Order: sequence, then structure tokens, then C-alpha cells
Amino acid sequence: MTALSARPAVRTAATSDYTCALVEGPWQHEFVSSGGSRFHVAVAGSESRSAPLVLLLHGYPEFWWAWRAQIPALAAAGYRVAAMDVRGVGGSDKPPSGYGVPARAADVAGIVRSLGRERAVMVGHGTGGTLAWALGALHRGTTAAVAVLASPHPARVRLRSRAAFTTAALRELAYLQVPTLPERALARGDLVERTLTLGAATPLPDDVVELYRTVMRIPFAAHSAAEALRWAVRSTPRMDGRRFGAALRRPLDVPALQLQGGLDGIVRPERADLDAVALAPDLRYELIPGAGHFLPEEAPDRVNEFLLDWLARVSPVPR
Repeated sequence: MTALSARPAVRTAATSDYTCALVEGPWQHEFVSSGGSRFHVAVAGSESRSAPLVLLLHGYPEFWWAWRAQIPALAAAGYRVAAMDVRGVGGSDKPPSGYGVPARAADVAGIVRSLGRERAVMVGHGTGGTLAWALGALHRGTTAAVAVLASPHPARVRLRSRAAFTTAALRELAYLQVPTLPERALARGDLVERTLTLGAATPLPDDVVELYRTVMRIPFAAHSAAEALRWAVRSTPRMDGRRFGAALRRPLDVPALQLQGGLDGIVRPERADLDAVALAPDLRYELIPGAGHFLPEEAPDRVNEFLLDWLARVSPVPR
């Protein structure tokens, strides 16, 4: 057994100290099932069956709380909002496998059904944006529309990652391929803080950074986060990765919104939209000049403005 797989067979939210991730606010915390695992979601907004569901997918190294400025704004506009902890993060289960994008996209599609809906608008940031793009390709019946923040289309990432990401981000991704050491740096070192500093145009507040570090210390969360990023690299030559890449290259048949920070330290802003323009016929692309990678927190008002304006066209709240 390798160092990467030396983990207990069962790691459920019920047996891990995840309470630090259940931050109080204008939302409710629920646990729902998908594919045999249990996932934590923070929900808010209209409970009417006619209200469109907006599902928020956080990026690395954050958890659902990254959307704390968007949840009340979308709820006030009449939407049903659910911000989830993806597999391996926060209050969600942390199984020993299944950290590839296809498996985690299936998790999200199952969450939509567990919330009593057939379709949802998928909104993702960073690696959560990769999941949103993938849902549009792999789970078309579940995806009403796709909005991504600081997340190039993954077809470009898989084929030309050097053109999509900054040199510093590629160095960090390479470091995460090493066994064991990244987990230690995430849980007990300063890797969470370094990643947040690398991506942001201005540093996030100290208490925000500390909460992200605390949630990353939940048992097995650091390993799960590292495994998800390892899959992104190691799957490229494998058959599962090739099938995923082929699915991504089919044109997206739902509306898409792409928001990009002009001072992003992880994604190259000047090249962020190249594949999306070709593969998403109904694409709206917006650049937020003074913001960095962590758009929901660095530019919450602008993000809310763009999201609500776009949603009014692609998934309006019934009167």
C-alpha cells in the first residue's frame, strides 16, 4: 500500500470533527445523500418548487463559506440557493477514493436530485468552476446553465495548462504531486495561506485565512484536497482522463457566464476565455479589472451584480 492510499476504509462526516465548517449565518445547514456518501450544504432562499435552484461550488483551498456574500443576495432575489462542501471538504464525507472530476461531478448531480430538483444552475469558482464546466458536459439533463469564476474551460487546461496558468501556480501544482508532504503543509504548515496569497490581488483578512486553515485541518481534508489536484495531472494520459477530455470538447448546449479577475495570480487573465469562446456558443465573458483569483470574496458586489443580471436572462424567477 502506497503512502497516498494508506487511509482507513470509512471516513464519514459523522466521525470527523467538522463543526468548525458549520459557520452560522442567514442560511441553514443540511446533510443530503448522493452516490452513497453524505454531503453538507448550506441552503437559503425560496422554498417554492418554482424557484430556480442555484448550486454553488467552492474552489481549492476553501469550503462552502467562500460564497457567504452570494448566498443572501441570490436568496433575496427569489432563488433557492445551496452552497455545498464538495467531496472530501468541510462537513462532507471523505471517502478514500473518487476525487476525479467525473466522480465529483456525479456527486453534484446527485445533490440536485436529493434537494428535490431535476436541474440547477451550476456556479463554480476555481476548481469548483472545473466541476461546473464538467457538469455541463457530463450531466446535461441536470445542468440548466453554467457560471464559472476564475476557471478556464478544462479542455484548455488539460491540453495547454502552461498557457492557462501562471508559472507560480504550475509550481504549486507540481509540488502537490509529491506524496505526503503537501498534506503536511496544508494541515500543519502554511500552504493554505501561501495559496490564498498567491491568487489574491490583495490579502484576504487574517481571520478568513485562519478559518480556511482550520477547516483544512479536519481529519483527512488535506489528503482529499491534494488527491483532487493530483487527479487533474495524473489522469491526463490515462483512459479515464482521455474519455473526460473527449466529453469536454463537445460544445456546451446551455448558457454560460465566465468571470475573470484582471489581477489573478493563478489563472492568466489574457488567456482565460480561449476555449470557452469556441465551446460555449452562448457565453458571456466579463473581466473584473482590480480583482484577483478569489472573486466571490475580493469583488462580492461585482460578482453579485453580474450573476443576478445573467440569471435574470437564463433562469429567471417566476413572478
